[in-house]
Amino acid sequence: MSDKPIGAGKSSFELIDFPALLAELPMADDTCLLDLACGAGAYSLALAERLGKEAEIFAYDLWAEGIERLNREIEARQIKQIQAGLADVTQSIPLEDGCVDVCLMATVLHDFVAIKAEQGVLGELARVVKPGGTLAVVEFKVLDGPPGPPREVRISAETVAKLVCSHGFRLAGMKELGPYNYLSLFQRNK
Repeated sequence: MSDKPIGAGKSSFELIDFPALLAELPMADDTCLLDLACGAGAYSLALAERLGKEAEIFAYDLWAEGIERLNREIEARQIKQIQAGLADVTQSIPLEDGCVDVCLMATVLHDFVAIKAEQGVLGELARVVKPGGTLAVVEFKVLDGPPGPPREVRISAETVAKLVCSHGFRLAGMKELGPYNYLSLFQRNK
């Protein structure tokens, strides 16, 4: 049996309209951003280029090879804003309460739903995202065929909203990010 987590090694980064995603994320020079289930860190690396030197990006994943790749890239590019680490975020997110301004979950919520771990993950996000902070959930539209997971694994924007809003967030907006993906933005209740 493989110890590679479900969905490990796959990234939606090349599929989405990244400038459209950036335009929707409320970021400042000193933003504390969490890239949850970051894989090899494509989103973290791209966000680090656009955030100020005072920003902090925490990138966590259960996939050891992805975190190793990301840490090599961080070192090679001499990026100071990203702290990448191995973590089972279905159990605990290794951050203090209320410290995250923006959390990005890029095409991973469906994986948590598939393994019935979404309640634990969303409970932890309610703990670490500060009141008024943002949770950005990128998911695959419920369509047949690739790219993305099988249709029966995909989750609709309505299902995402129901799951997330039951954990102390409110829906703040939605946007298409290309032909295959959508963004749901949530704000942590104050």
